Formats: sequence, structure tokens, C-alpha cells
Amino acid sequence: MKCTVTFEPDNVAIRVDRGANLLEVGLAAGVHVNASCGGQGVCGKCRVIIETGDVEGEKTEKVSQEEYDQGWRQACKTFVFSDCTVQIPVESRGLRRLVAAKLDMGRADRKIVALKTRPLAEGWQFDPITFKAHVQLSPPTLGDNVSDLTRLLKGLKQQHGIENVSTDIRCLQTMPKLFRSSDWSVTATLMAAPEPETISSVQGGFPAINLVRLEPGDTSGKNLAVVIDIGTTTVCAELLDLKTGAVMAESAEYNSQAEYGEDVITRIVYAQRPEGKEKLQSLVVSSINQVIDELLEQTGSQKKDISFMAAAGNTTMTHLLLGLETRHIRETPYVPVANFMPLVWASDIGIDVPDCVRLYSFPLVASYVGGDIVSGILGSGVFQKEELTLYVDIGTNGEIVLGNRDWLACAACSMGPAFEGGGIKHGMRADLGAIEGFNINPVTLEPMLVTVGRRRPQGICGSGLISILAELLSACVIDRNGKFVRDLSSERIRPGRFGYEYVVAWAGDSGAGRDIEITEVDIENLIRAKGALFAGCLTLLESMSLSFDALDRIIIAGAFGRYINIEKAKRIGLLPDIPAEKFHFLGNGSLLGSRLVCLSGQMLHEAEGIATMMTNIELSDNPAFMDKYMGALFLPHTDARLFPDVSEYLEANSRMILSGRIPKYDSVL
Repeated sequence: MKCTVTFEPDNVAIRVDRGANLLEVGLAAGVHVNASCGGQGVCGKCRVIIETGDVEGEKTEKVSQEEYDQGWRQACKTFVFSDCTVQIPVESRGLRRLVAAKLDMGRADRKIVALKTRPLAEGWQFDPITFKAHVQLSPPTLGDNVSDLTRLLKGLKQQHGIENVSTDIRCLQTMPKLFRSSDWSVTATLMAAPEPETISSVQGGFPAINLVRLEPGDTSGKNLAVVIDIGTTTVCAELLDLKTGAVMAESAEYNSQAEYGEDVITRIVYAQRPEGKEKLQSLVVSSINQVIDELLEQTGSQKKDISFMAAAGNTTMTHLLLGLETRHIRETPYVPVANFMPLVWASDIGIDVPDCVRLYSFPLVASYVGGDIVSGILGSGVFQKEELTLYVDIGTNGEIVLGNRDWLACAACSMGPAFEGGGIKHGMRADLGAIEGFNINPVTLEPMLVTVGRRRPQGICGSGLISILAELLSACVIDRNGKFVRDLSSERIRPGRFGYEYVVAWAGDSGAGRDIEITEVDIENLIRAKGALFAGCLTLLESMSLSFDALDRIIIAGAFGRYINIEKAKRIGLLPDIPAEKFHFLGNGSLLGSRLVCLSGQMLHEAEGIATMMTNIELSDNPAFMDKYMGALFLPHTDARLFPDVSEYLEANSRMILSGRIPKYDSVL
């Protein structure tokens, strides 16, 4: 159910879900409400008056009983449950937010609130890659003394109609004792997948069904799979119930390899040291074991119920996980060991699961386009659709795919970990207390903060970094090169150890017990990261004689893709200046594709087909890419023609601010 919230005196209205938090509604509407504690309720700066409508807001110490009875509330502690009108008093707003007629980017922000499209693969059937079958066998006699395996195969056929089953030596080794100790009541775990030595469907095909495990009694009701996104910065995972297809839990941890390098290049270099490769392999496995333990703890499940794993990562991460040589990935002509990896016993590479669990690694395309992007294209259904699509996975590596069901071209560029919090003074993952939304009063330069979980600010996550950079640029606090304007009269702008900086949250308002700033060095890192991604997209398009205008849609994937404010991302030049309606959020595409492979065995064939279909455009030694990258080291870009609406908006804002002609409320003069 939707509600309309109208903010006065700006007369700005926005449609939101019933139960939405009022401070977050204001941020989405582009309405400035002073707030410096991230929505924790302790700074008392976001006081508003509810003139009409049904809201729920607790009585706080920042609002007296008399004021509460008159409709005063703290926006961060108030939730809307009907159409309502909210008056923002002078002390909570100070000055009218800049509005440049048709160039009101704040209004454009509101279009994104309801944009949660998830384009997904179609036509797949629920047919889990591993399944369980309980059989009750009759004991052998002198008149029926066939082998134990023959007895099992006969039982599977008679009781479940399952035929053409091959087996594994591990099952044969445990079979005699298991059958007799369980009174011939056993559960078989079966998998429709390649044999372990099969490297690709081309080299061996897919046999019918493999017997991978035997358990005593009836355990057919418990059949779990783990899917993993092995990111350069973060390892994410989900626990799946293969009986129902439900996602039971999800978890994420930093990739422990990060202490030996923030990007794939530094890790490849470290892997060349004596025992360096082994060290990095053990570290990523330890991160995987940690997320698996967290998944099981969340659900009360047991490791013995896990029957399959699927993992997707970039080429370097996949190689390091499997203990493969990475040296030639970074050396011309950029050659991986293999594009199609064999199924492996997960326990053989150190993953703490039963020794019968097999690990599927998504196929790789090139040295810098890996299984995570193949998984994303699989899950998003780009390979099935007619629409010309640009698929963008934003992470430590910016991976890009262009095409449709007829053709696919791809490229990758190193963005670094800036948008995941790495290399940023107060950067962090999107955990509780991370600043994810930011607005600034263009005259007082006071901030409006929204944090994850509405806790006191602890740091800044990726979506918050985009918002902060866009707002500082819009308010002329920084110039187009990302440098702070030195003569602004605000104590929040000050010289620091890393050049000038802006204090996003004072120590007294933060949950970290210290000031939280964004520095010029942080901004430089962000500009380099966004410049690499935009240059990669532009190079890939031009290599196919296309432009951004030719696109039917852009799919944004990645750990924080769905939290990005599109208009602010366009404002800093991270995303192209095209209509907002063309953007679609996917979330973690790597996990999505991995999930599909587990839930539908036929999708494994599709994944291999996608990898074969892709044409890689190498950017590492591409002069056109380097030229475009240099042009993108500017906010939003050195070529204003690439950002016509954004450039017009910024120019209008700049003229208004620098001329001093900022609309003010009569009571604030």
C-alpha cells in the first residue's frame, strides 16, 4: 500500500510504501532536513510538524509533551501510515533547497524510489542439480545374492524410477558397512552433472545421474546447497533449500586475502612469492568457511545436509580458490590456465564440508572477465532477451557486458575498492551505522545523514560515498577536479592530514567516537574509480560502433547496486546521462546465477554457452580506453556533451550559488 507524503513549505510530494521512515522519505524526495546522527534520534535536529495524516512516532527527549501533542516529531523516529502533510520548521531546514526549474535533480531522484526491476532468466524449471531418494532394500539371500550396488540400483529404479546411475569409488568403499548397519534403509544423494574429470560439456558431455553420497535412514527432507560470490573485497554466500528452492540465509565477510593486496594485480604479484599462492588460497578458503558457519548458525542447519556448492568469482579469484597459477593472467597476452574448470571435491581444496560435496566453478571468459559476470548474465537473462543491454557489475573490478540474445561483448577494468570502502579514510561496508544517504544545505553546509539501521554514523559505504560526492559538487563545495573550495565559511571544511576535508559527522554525533570526514585523497580515489568504469563502458560501446543512446536498458549489478541513487551517480559521471527509466537494479548477479545452477541443472549448460558466446575486448593495453579514462577524471566529465542534462543542472546551480541569488525563507535573513 502506498502513501503520499507532502513536505511544506516546499510543496514537494512523494509516493512511498506504508510504514516508511520519514527521514528516509525526505532524503528520497530531495528535501533537506537537518540530521547529523544518522537517524539514531540523539542529535534532535530533524524535528518536524505533522500537520495531517496518520503517523507513528515515539515520544523522545528532544520533543516536549506539549510539542508532541501539537504534532511535533523527530523525522528519524517517525513512520508514515497514510497520506500526510509534513511542515519542516525553519530550524530544521534553514534554507530552501536549490531548485533550478526543470533541472530539479531532486525531483528526478524521486523517480528512482519505485525502480526496483529485477530482470531475470526465463524458461528454467525447478530441477535441483542434486536430489535425494530414500530406498528400503531387502537383505541379500542365497537366492538373491546380487552385489550391493546392483541391489541399490534396482531399488532406485523400482521405488523412484531412477535409471542410468553411475557411482563414485567413495560410495562403494562405504556401501557394505552402511547398508548392513542401517538395516538396508538408506538415502542416496544423486547429481545430474559432469564427472569430476570432465572439464567442459564439449570434452565429455553430461552423463545421466551420479551417485555422490549414501546416508543411513531417511534424510531426504534435508538437502542444502551453498552458493558463493568470491569478490576481491567481499565473500558473499547464500544457503539454499533444494527441496523448496528457498533462500534460507545469507552472509558476507571481507575476503581475508585483502591484507595482501586490494586488487587482483597485487594479489597476483604476491602469489609469485614462495608459498604466496598457497597462502592466498588458504585465506579465501578461510573466508568461505566462515560464511558457511554463519549460514548454518543462522538456520540451525548441519554441514552433513550440504550436498552441493556453486562459486562464481573473477578469473583471478577463481584461480586462487582452486590453487592454480595466476602469473600469466597479468602478463601479455593475458592467458588463464583454463576457461572451464572441472568439478572438484570441495573438501579437497580445504572447504570444511562433507567429503562428498562437489564444487562447481562458473566458466571464465578471459583474464579479467570471470565467472561472476557469466553468472550475472545467466541470472539476469540478458542472453535470452532482444533488448540491447549494457550490464554493469560495480565492484573492485568493473565488469561490463554489452549485447542481447544474438551476441555478447565484454570488457573489464580495475576500479579499485573505493566504492566498497577500501582506500577511503572512513570507508566501510554497508553494515549498521554506515552512512548510505547524504544531503547538504548549500549555504550552511550542514549535512542530512541517513545510516544503515538508523544508527549513529560509523563510517561511509558505497552508496553514501556517491551521495556525498554528488552533493558536495552540486553545492559548489568542491570543484570539477574534486578539490575543496578553500574560502567557504564553514568549520566543516578544514585542512587535514590528507589535504582539505569535509566533516560529515562530528565525534559527538558519531558512533565511532571521532569525526568522520571525507578527504581530498578519498575524492581522488573515487574519481579514479568512477572514471575507469565510465571509460570502460564508453570504450566497449564505441568498439561496437554504438553510443549510450542506442541502449534499451542498463542493468546495474554488484553488492550495493540496488542502493545507488541513479541521478547522483550520473551527476559525478559514474553512470551515463540517459533517462532514468532505462536503469534496472539486479543486486548480486553473481549469487543469482549460482542459485539458478543449483535449482535447475539445465542452467549449467546455459552458463557454459554464455561463456563461449562472449567476445572479450581487452582494455589493459587499449589506447582508446586510456584516452577515455583521462577524460573521465573530472566531475562529471571533461566532455560536457556526454552529460548534457547534468552539465546544465550543475551550471545553473553554480550560477545561483556564486551570484548569491539563493531563494531563502523570509524568516531567515
